[in-house]
Order: sequence, then C-alpha cells, then structure tokens
Amino acid sequence: MKLSELMKGLNLPANLNDDMEIAGITCDSRRVDKGWVFVCIRGSSADGHRFAPQAEKAGAALIVAEEDTGCSSQLLVPSTRLAWAAMCSNWFNNPASRLKLVGVTGTNGKTSTTYMLKSLLESCGYRVGLVGTIQNMIGDRVLPASHTTPDPYDLHSLFALMVAEGCTHAVMEVSSHALDQDRVAGITYDTAIFTNLTQDHLDYHKTMENYLESKKKLFKQAKCAIVNMDDTWMPKLVDGLTCPVVTYSAYKDEADYTAKNIRPKPDGVDFELVGTGAIGRIRLPIPGMFSVYNALAAAAGALSLGIQFDKVTESLSKVKGIKGRAEIVPTGRDFTVVIDYAHTPDGLEKICKTMKECCQGRLVTLFGCGGDRDRTKRPIMGKIASEISDFVIITSDNPRTENPGAIIEDILKGVPKNTKYKVIENRIEAIHWAIENAQPGDTILLAGKGHETYQILADRTIHLDEREVVADALKKLGN
Repeated sequence: MKLSELMKGLNLPANLNDDMEIAGITCDSRRVDKGWVFVCIRGSSADGHRFAPQAEKAGAALIVAEEDTGCSSQLLVPSTRLAWAAMCSNWFNNPASRLKLVGVTGTNGKTSTTYMLKSLLESCGYRVGLVGTIQNMIGDRVLPASHTTPDPYDLHSLFALMVAEGCTHAVMEVSSHALDQDRVAGITYDTAIFTNLTQDHLDYHKTMENYLESKKKLFKQAKCAIVNMDDTWMPKLVDGLTCPVVTYSAYKDEADYTAKNIRPKPDGVDFELVGTGAIGRIRLPIPGMFSVYNALAAAAGALSLGIQFDKVTESLSKVKGIKGRAEIVPTGRDFTVVIDYAHTPDGLEKICKTMKECCQGRLVTLFGCGGDRDRTKRPIMGKIASEISDFVIITSDNPRTENPGAIIEDILKGVPKNTKYKVIENRIEAIHWAIENAQPGDTILLAGKGHETYQILADRTIHLDEREVVADALKKLGN
C-alpha cells in the first residue's frame, strides 16, 4: 500500500514521499520489519517513543510519533492513538463502512444485548458478525477474544474478515477503556446503544463523570442513539448529542419503547413490548428484570435498523441463554446452581434480587472482588450480597497481584454484623463447601466469573471453570 493511501485523512508534510510502498504497520517495535511503519503509542506501562530508534534500526520506513524521536524519517501528529486508528482502517480498506454497525456500551448488559441483537438480525436472514467479551463471531464461526473491544489493527482485521465472509451487519461491545483510548476512533456507527452506568472501572476513570464522558464518545460517532431512559445518567449522556435519540423504559410511558405487564418466572420473563402504534407479546426465556432491559435495548436496536416490529417480538421469544449470564448449571439435585458474571455492585444486586424472587429455599451467594481494580466497590458489594442473600460465601475472584486476604477484608467492611457468612479464600474450595452444605430448595449463586474459565493470581493464571468445579463437587457428594 502506498503511504498516501495509508495516511488518508492525516496531513502529510511535503518532504515525505507519499508514493512510498509500505509493507506493514505496527505499534509493537518487536514486529517491525523492512518497509514498515511504526507508531509510537503511550501505554500505561511503556511509552512507544522509547522504542523508535529500535524500530528504525529494524528497517522501519517511517516513525509516527507525538514528539521528536531523533529518527531520520518521522511524522509528528497531535495524537498517535487517533493516527493509529485511522491507519488501521485504511490498511484494511475501511471495512467498517461496508457493514451496518451497532455499538453497545454500558456498565452491564453489553454482552447479552449484543447476542440478542445478533439473534434478531439473523432471524431476518442477515449474516452477522459479533465483537465481544466472551468471543468474536462471524456468523456461527467462533473466534477468540482477548479484550472486550480489540486494538484497532485487530478490530479492523476482524471487520475485513466479516465483509469477506458475507456479513452485512456487525454488533459489538464498546468498552469505556476502548473509547478513552480511541480504539474505535473514526468509525461511524449506524446505531449506538446505552444500557446503563453504574460504579465500575474507577481505578481507571477516577470519577463517574469521567466514566460517562468516555461512554458519550460513542454516541458522537453514531447516526442514532438508543438509550435507557430509566438510568439516572441518561440526561447527561444525551445532552448535546446531534443525532436522533430513541428511548426505552420498563416504567415510563413517555419512552419510545416500553415494557408493560412484566411477569417474572423462574425460567424467564413475559412482557408486552409497546411502541408507537404497536404492541407485541414477548416470552423471554431468560429470567430477571435485567433481561427485560437487555431485550428492550436489542429490540430498539433492531427496529432502528429497519426490522419489522412483529419480527422483533417473535424473534426475542426464541433467543437462547448466554454462557455465564444467569446460567443454570444442571445438578440433578434438589437445589439449583446459577453462574453469573456479576462483578459490579449494580450487577450483583440485580442478579441477587432475580434469584431471590424465584428461589424456593435459601439464596446462597458466593462472590469475591478482583485485585488491582476499584477498591471502593468491595464493601458496597459485601453489603449488597449480605442484605439480599440468606447466606454469603466470600472468596477470591482474580486477585492478581493483591493479597487475596486483604481484598476479602475490604469486602467484610461492608458486611453487617448479623450476616450469616463464611470466608473461604480458595474459590474452588469455596464452591465445594457450598455444594456440600446445600439444603433442599437452595439456590447457590456463583457470582463474578461468568464465562471466564481461569483465575488470575500474582504469578500465574490457572484453569478454573466453575461448571467443572460444580460437577466435581457433585461427584464427590455421591448419591
């Protein structure tokens, strides 16, 4: 590719040879080869500018930087992150522009909403790509996912694969980190969806206002905004937006789409979807009020893309559950085990309330909090689990470089004195104890890991699939 094509949208100085053939692009100096462009990105642990001389020595034809690196051939730009995003899009011939693209952001509900929307679109005969936390998908083909929202090079590479394999639509989770780091800069979304905003990632964003501003960037890149009217941050999110705003709500009649006559069940929830001049009955096979909100977001998203109302209501009644989201694990016993990804105060409160509504015996909630992450939410989650559950088991959840015992102590600061609880630091041992001490009618909620099949420790990452742990515990329990 010629340098002029790669740098389309960026200002090239006159002294650069814009006919130069570029062999590759990277922001990793270890990958540089002859004729490549190296982009200096400032990261949290390393600054790419330090490695510019190394990249030039390896054969880089051009260094893109924000400051003078001392290299003979360099292009200085105001933001290398913005330049990198534009270059990656150009390198793959701007594949996102050939897809009907939906971005979903919010603290909770992103994964479920994207899966529901993918299912809705596919029921109408479209081939759909998905970018998300659990996995990436092209139609039914599954590709691994390392981040909720990939690096620009990986993201545009994925879009290019989707286009090559016949996808007409793509739905993607867009994280606040990705927005803040300009990973999706330059992409125009046909529809952007806001699920909610609750406390999370304050170790990174520092304040909820900063967190909101990162989320808001998505809607400045969208042709249509679909927002949860019941969320308290919604007015600030939509303030100043120039694109059309569509609202959904479980309670407010003034919303464009509203859920009426909500009837929760142990294995799902029934409700009527009410829109302008239209009403449809939905039997959603996923329990909880959070599922109603996810379904409303997905429905509004599909309708914004031109899907017929009747098709939306029909398709939502056929969606399937998602791994690690209110996932019921078969036990063959007189108690129930549920795995859920809830790892924020809001997420934990919602899943605990949902399970409490439908459990016949005690609600036993097992959870921990991640290390090297927002410490302020730990006592809040301890308080929430204690107030809703009948018994709480406090354990580890990706302690990373922090002392697991210290994390648990932070959680315990929010646990009321009259709470019935037990501390078992080792998560596998904690799950075994929960199974061994289950009573008839109990619901055991394993919160925090969800789809994850690993535990991140200080010195290594170990395999930990809670489904396997439950099966092993049941096996040891015998008949």
